[in-house]
Amino acid sequence: MHEPLAVGPADVADVRGFLAASDLTVAGLDDPGVRLWVVRDDSGAVVGSTGFERSADGRHALLRSVAVAPTLRGSGAGTRLAAFALTAAAGVGVERAWLFSRRSGPFWQGLGFESADRAALAAVLGATTQVALFRATGQLDREVAWSRPL
Repeated sequence: MHEPLAVGPADVADVRGFLAASDLTVAGLDDPGVRLWVVRDDSGAVVGSTGFERSADGRHALLRSVAVAPTLRGSGAGTRLAAFALTAAAGVGVERAWLFSRRSGPFWQGLGFESADRAALAAVLGATTQVALFRATGQLDREVAWSRPL
């Protein structure tokens, strides 16, 4: 797997398509507060992505858009992409990572995440595009939150 590269404006459409196919949230991908990275294969197709949004105070990050192509599942690529985003977040001063996941709890637990209160997540990350969307659509009440210190 190639190294993750920062997503630029020209990449957003490809990332949006990849995340939609992975059944992940695509809102706000072009928001300046969303930091995203993408992995492309030798043909240029997106085969992995990762990213986060920071809280207003910069102490918290909402991990998002962590996905790998079906052909890479089980290879450790997802773990490497999640670790990449966590390291990048810590590098800009983030102290705690949060995320929503209804399906991948065991994966996230393997990376040190523990079940968290979604209201606490929404309180510290309320200004992020994903939390704002989930509040507006009522999806927040159906989400499962996870968190860990960095």
